[in-house]
Amino acid sequence: MRKIRLYWFFLSAIFFSCEDEAGRPPNFVVIVVDDLGWADVKSNFSESFYDTPNVDALAARGIRFTQAYSANPVCSPTRAALITGMHPNRVNITDWLPGQDPRDKKLLGPQDGDALSLDEITMAELLGEAGYRSAFVGKWHLGEEEEFWPTGQGFDLNIGGWGAGAPRRVKGVSNGYYSPYGIPSLKDGPEGEYLTDRLTDESLRFLQENKDSPFLLYLSYYTVHTPIQAAEKHIEKYRGKRQALDLGEIPHKKEGEGWTKLVQEDADYASMVAAMDENVGRVMDELDKLGLRENTWVIFTSDNGGLSTLFQKNAPTANGPLRAGKGWCYEGGIRVPFIVAGPGIGQPGQVREELVVSMDVFQTVISLAGVEQPKNDGENLAPILTGEGKLERDVLFWHFPHYHGSAWTPGSAIRQGDWKLVVFYEDDRAELYNLGTDPSETRDLAAGQPEKTAELRRLLEQKLEETNARYPMANPGYEGR
Repeated sequence: MRKIRLYWFFLSAIFFSCEDEAGRPPNFVVIVVDDLGWADVKSNFSESFYDTPNVDALAARGIRFTQAYSANPVCSPTRAALITGMHPNRVNITDWLPGQDPRDKKLLGPQDGDALSLDEITMAELLGEAGYRSAFVGKWHLGEEEEFWPTGQGFDLNIGGWGAGAPRRVKGVSNGYYSPYGIPSLKDGPEGEYLTDRLTDESLRFLQENKDSPFLLYLSYYTVHTPIQAAEKHIEKYRGKRQALDLGEIPHKKEGEGWTKLVQEDADYASMVAAMDENVGRVMDELDKLGLRENTWVIFTSDNGGLSTLFQKNAPTANGPLRAGKGWCYEGGIRVPFIVAGPGIGQPGQVREELVVSMDVFQTVISLAGVEQPKNDGENLAPILTGEGKLERDVLFWHFPHYHGSAWTPGSAIRQGDWKLVVFYEDDRAELYNLGTDPSETRDLAAGQPEKTAELRRLLEQKLEETNARYPMANPGYEGR
């Protein structure tokens, strides 16, 4: 039996705006976009090929964090971290589910759990105990069996969430992002309906039906995950933009055994970003229409970096100046958009450089709701949001002990201040970078800075031990090539 201690805090200096004049607790809208890279958002990367006016407007109304990270370079671990506030190591989910560790490599990845345990405490459970109505809309990817889907983890409604991480065929039925979807927790719509639009339609219905009570809307778009399927409403604009680039051969950089794309140019992908952005605007407009925006916190982020690195060339996107992409512990794989807007923002339009990470979403939401919870791995960002304090965090770390289709090999990473260490387990190799002077991670300083390298290696090992990290093992069947 879960033991959850809850109480409502009296209004205090930093939480004076967390309830409206009638004493109603704040609402929450958490928007998670699948595989959306840091540079896919225009306000993060002004040279972006994509247009994101509604997301940029959200940043102008709130606070945009430029040094924000996912808990892991792939989806399921980060999604577990977002709703529990726990580092992926602690919940034993360090790969996408169910994972696909190959048996013909030098190492064997550790055995992950196959679902988020029902013993974990989620934000939906805590808010539910405090009187909130909650809906999960979109991608879940935290367990194949229905008992592990959102309603088994505290959400009152589940619309579109199940074991799959992308639109996929079920009994031969699926058109990906176009109906019929083949998603067992979502009724198919009319022919030609686009999944991103449909998930927003369902979200607006939830807002309308729950406007008079505190609510949590967790809107988890499947887009911009593969399969890359153009949003027909937006595709012609980006085909024109693509043609105007007058590109010859698309530039790439070798990354291990893979290739990183260096320029954003995919019109189909751009149209998917545009559809996402348009629908974020629809959610914000509905909050205005219902008179809810002044008492609703909106958090916008992604589950990992953009998909720019694959064994073959021409991945869907590029991550601007950041190295590599989804699946890698370089910056392109873990740096993500992170925007918070809502009542009591001390100074709208701020750009902050504090280190923030996925687990902070959980901690911030429950803190703003006035719900007590024993300390987890997240930090409460409310003092930053209200202008009453700052975040003292100096260290973040990542553990991805698996092989991945992006050409990543098992490894981990840690950031302390501007210093970043990346460790690869196949050959016990460590790389050291200074992000202050080299945000693109092009100059490995490990050989010239052995003391700093050893210091960060010890700190990483300490953090991994504290979070019960599991390591890859030597493969006895590996013959080498």
